[in-house]
Amino acid sequence: MPPWLAPHASRLATLAPMPPAARLDALNAWARERGLASGSGRPLRFVADAEGGSAGRVRAAGRVAYEARIFADGEVATRVDGPGARHDLHNALAWLAWPRAKARLNALHAEALAEAGPGAPRGPLRDAATLFDENAALWVGTDASLEAMLRAFDWQALFVAYRARLAGAVRVHAFGHALLEKLDAPFKAITAHAWPLRLAPDTPADALDAALAASLEPRMLDARAFCPLPVMGLPDWCEANADPGFYNDAAVFRPGRLRAAPRRGPG
Repeated sequence: MPPWLAPHASRLATLAPMPPAARLDALNAWARERGLASGSGRPLRFVADAEGGSAGRVRAAGRVAYEARIFADGEVATRVDGPGARHDLHNALAWLAWPRAKARLNALHAEALAEAGPGAPRGPLRDAATLFDENAALWVGTDASLEAMLRAFDWQALFVAYRARLAGAVRVHAFGHALLEKLDAPFKAITAHAWPLRLAPDTPADALDAALAASLEPRMLDARAFCPLPVMGLPDWCEANADPGFYNDAAVFRPGRLRAAPRRGPG
C-alpha cells in the first residue's frame, strides 16, 4: 500500500469487492459511526448522484449547489459507478479521515456565500478553500529549517542533502481528494499544495484533524499561503527518487521565490 493511502487502507480493502450500491451503504455506516457532520452540524450522508456529484467544480453554480447542499442538508452528492466514481470515493474517504477539517471547509464556503450574496464571484476565500479540498497535502513537523527549505523551493537541500532528516522529522498526508485521484496513477510532476503544521509528525489522526480545522481561518487561508510540493520527491513515495539525479528535472523541481507566510500550529 503506498504511503498516501495508508490512512484509508482498511476501508479500501473492505469496499473493493462490493457492488456500487453496497459501497454507498458502507460509507454511510462509517459516517454514522464517526459522527460525521456538515459545516452546519447536520448529520452527513453520502447520497447517490449520477450527474456530476462533487464535479460541480467546472461551473461556479455547480460548486455553489454542491457545497450548499452539504451545509444545509448534510447530503454529499456521490457518484458510485462510472466516470467520477473514483474521485468521489476519495472525497468520501477524506470526510471519514478528516471530518473536522472537511466540515470547516464546508462552513467557510457557506460563510463566504452568505457574505457575498447570490451570483457573486467566488472570491479568494472560496478559491483557497476549494484548492485545499482538492489538492492539499499536510506537512506535519516541528523542524523549522526543513519547512524553510520547502518554502524556498530548495529541493536539492530538502530531498538530497537533508533526505534522512526529512524522512524522520516530517510526515506528509495527502488530504485533497483530487490529489489522491491523481496518485491512483502516479507521475513525476504531481504537485500538491502543502499546508505546514508545526506539530509532531506522529500526532494522532484525530488530534491532527482538530488542529488542522482550527488552522483554517479566513485570514490565513488564501492561495499564497500554500507551498508547492512535488510529492513524488518525498522519500518512500517513489522508488526512482532514491537516485539524486531524479531531482535534476527543473520542469518538476522548479526554483521559486522565498516568501514569508504565517506559521500554523502550536510551538
